[in-house]
Amino acid sequence: MLTKWSRRNSTDREQRFVVCSGGGPGIMQAANKGAIRAGGLSIGLNISLPHEQFPNPFISPELDFEFHYFFMRKFWFVYLAKALVVFPGGFGTLDELMEVLTLLQTGKIRKKMSVLIYGTSYWKKIINFDALLEAGAIGRSDLAMISFADDPVTAFKFLTKGIRTNYGSK
Repeated sequence: MLTKWSRRNSTDREQRFVVCSGGGPGIMQAANKGAIRAGGLSIGLNISLPHEQFPNPFISPELDFEFHYFFMRKFWFVYLAKALVVFPGGFGTLDELMEVLTLLQTGKIRKKMSVLIYGTSYWKKIINFDALLEAGAIGRSDLAMISFADDPVTAFKFLTKGIRTNYGSK
């Protein structure tokens, strides 16, 4: 949906917004596959791990990047991103989510960036945002940085609204 929307809303021949994932299997592969099937480009920012992850086959060949260090991979995830969508995951996903939220909270990321957490029930079991607020570890405005979605249509509407608002797209 995002790739089709981006292609319709591009003013020139190049696709303005491109789907980018961690380049691995599962939901990352699904994101890259959806972008390619919709006729767009797809970026994969893979991490070299000894036994786990290899680039999925749905990354545009010229946009398949391999990183040795997690911090460099996270930098490139954030540097050009207009939005972040976080699906259920493990330590790496938590690390990426918390780093982006911390950078937004502290103003180290100055641009507007929508943060969407997909899978409300999963994430509310994993991270007790209300407890963080009650303990004074975060403020109410910090919670306002995050939105939740449980279906593709809701996620799509949130993301396109954020891009339109923050980056002036149609």
